[in-house]
Amino acid sequence: MGTFKAIVIDKTESGTKAALADFDEANLMDGDVTVAVGYSTVNYKDGLAITGKAPVVRRFPMIAGIDFAGTVETSSHPDWKPGDKVIHNGWGLGETHLGAYAQKARVKGDWLVRLPGAISARDAMAIGTAGYTAMLAVMALEKHGLTPDRGPIAVTGAAGGVGSVAIAILAKLGFSVIAVTGRTAEADYLKGLGASEIIDRKELAGPAKPLAKERWAGAIDAVGSTTLANLLAMTRYGGAVAACGLAGGMDLPGSVAPFILRGVCLYGIDSVMCPIDRRREAWNRLESDLDRSKLASMTREIDLSGVPEAAAAIVDGQVRGRIVVKIG
Repeated sequence: MGTFKAIVIDKTESGTKAALADFDEANLMDGDVTVAVGYSTVNYKDGLAITGKAPVVRRFPMIAGIDFAGTVETSSHPDWKPGDKVIHNGWGLGETHLGAYAQKARVKGDWLVRLPGAISARDAMAIGTAGYTAMLAVMALEKHGLTPDRGPIAVTGAAGGVGSVAIAILAKLGFSVIAVTGRTAEADYLKGLGASEIIDRKELAGPAKPLAKERWAGAIDAVGSTTLANLLAMTRYGGAVAACGLAGGMDLPGSVAPFILRGVCLYGIDSVMCPIDRRREAWNRLESDLDRSKLASMTREIDLSGVPEAAAAIVDGQVRGRIVVKIG
């Protein structure tokens, strides 16, 4: 037993504070697999937890971080042995269970997914929960029966993590993608990922009509609130929207009209408690359906000391694409 570096969130008189600190391995929580963490990433939820902008953290002190990729050190779980390469996403890590921004993590073996052979640990965290969520959203639209010949797919929060990966996946699958963003200066970046059209998020910012002109066959939404209501109102007959975020708010100020007059479906995408079989399917699909060169173009790398600054930036909507955190 010894100490290791970690980003630890503690309570203060004025709220919470996150800082790089030494953490005693003896204080890790129960779990049947201990992992040497190689890489993590910065997701929107990580930003909320570290900045204290939302009550993500449920116990203190808490090691932040919901994602890691690493190597099994010790295991009493039948599926894992020392040396295995693994991925972790969600399951309350960084919320109720000590998290990923640390050189070691102890978790339940049932929470882990084997690192696909063609994906490096670094690329797995360039994908992270944001990219894995994007893949779950694409899978939901496919299950609904949406194919490229049905029409374009709109992606909101397009320059963010979920949006960037969603665009790259959809484009590789042959879909025409409409990128919705408040950062229109990122048009070249978004077109490089595969977007065929860029629209300003202001077009979806006003009060939603019960029904509006049909513009897309489906959508992936990371924003919520009025944006999601407008997306639904503009979805073609028989289309679908996969909702996976709340950057714009948790409310849904819309109408039932898209559902009962156009047969539109709204799919909720949960990445935290998603069943293990669906997780494995999503990661297998990411191995085959995400262009690694596009992933590289949307990714930058920091170390543990840079996490608090990156967390503040992602909450403020100032992060483009994905951030990898090099730990090991």
